[in-house]
Amino acid sequence: MLDLTSLSVPLLQWWDEHKVDLPWRRGRDPYAIWIAEVMLQQTQISTVIPYYERWLAQFPTVEHLAAASLSEVLKQWEGLGYYSRARNLHAAAQTIVATYSGQLPQTAAELQKLKGIGPYTAGAIASIAFQQPVPIVDGNITRVLTRLADIPDDISQSQTQKGIWHLAGTLVPLVRPGDYNQALMELGQKICLPAMPRCAVCPAAALCQARANGTQLERPVRPRRPGLPHYHVAAGVIWRDDGRFLIAQRPLNGLLGGLWEFPGGKQEPGETLPQTLKREISEELGIVIKVAQPITMIKHAYTHFRITLHTFHAHYQSGQIQHLGVADHAWVTFADLARYPFAVTDQKIIAALVEQSRPKPL
Repeated sequence: MLDLTSLSVPLLQWWDEHKVDLPWRRGRDPYAIWIAEVMLQQTQISTVIPYYERWLAQFPTVEHLAAASLSEVLKQWEGLGYYSRARNLHAAAQTIVATYSGQLPQTAAELQKLKGIGPYTAGAIASIAFQQPVPIVDGNITRVLTRLADIPDDISQSQTQKGIWHLAGTLVPLVRPGDYNQALMELGQKICLPAMPRCAVCPAAALCQARANGTQLERPVRPRRPGLPHYHVAAGVIWRDDGRFLIAQRPLNGLLGGLWEFPGGKQEPGETLPQTLKREISEELGIVIKVAQPITMIKHAYTHFRITLHTFHAHYQSGQIQHLGVADHAWVTFADLARYPFAVTDQKIIAALVEQSRPKPL
């Protein structure tokens, strides 16, 4: 077992000298720290910074966030991905205002009662904002700890994960726990890199059992990842005779919930893409369309699968729109689109439409 003092002292000294200046590190506002921690989940720091600054300008307090509409929240999040994070932030803000008088709870246990806040985010808020001596474990910290302790077990196993959380908990100092947790995470980001760990400049090198045993590149141990499944998807820009086209809101629960899109769906075996689009529009909206020429083809990867999205112009023919597989719909013009939050793939469709509508040079 690692000695707490022998790790925290050099780690905090390194942090004091080398920590990166980031907007959310310039204060102790629990709300701002919460927003940053949620945005940073599975998203690069450089991507998060402008979103974080715009978010706090639009929703400077938890009360402002709670009072906003879900559409406003999703529009502010547009392009950041993993949209359930935004929906959960909105729901949790409403709970904080209604149940906690607008103040975030100060303990990790109480924070985890809020929607979307798990052990990592709760520990980050509690330790950074409220100086509670609780651990955090993310991918970076997992890599650091499995190397420090030279853990040979598969980190995908729940028992291994519990052991890493326990180890992390034994190492959090009573003094400056928030700085310590951030230092440990930044050590993984800057020094204890996956393929090329910078052991020569690591403040914890003298304590690292994997370095002593020559197993740094073998830690952490994880199973081989299977290939991601791939799907072909058809979507339609469905035009009405008055020049408006149809967009639909995805169901609030599920992938990209609450965002707007050009409707369509996954191709089934034996179908052509136009047949897929006609079937999906009938199943989701209850209308009949005529599929016309293609617009663009977009490749996109999600966490657990990849798609090739084929988009077509189409024309409304008959039927009354029903919300069979969508939350809402709207007939819009290009000028209306700025009011609606779209996922990245649909933003690319919009860009293709705009490009096609431009006059061609003579």
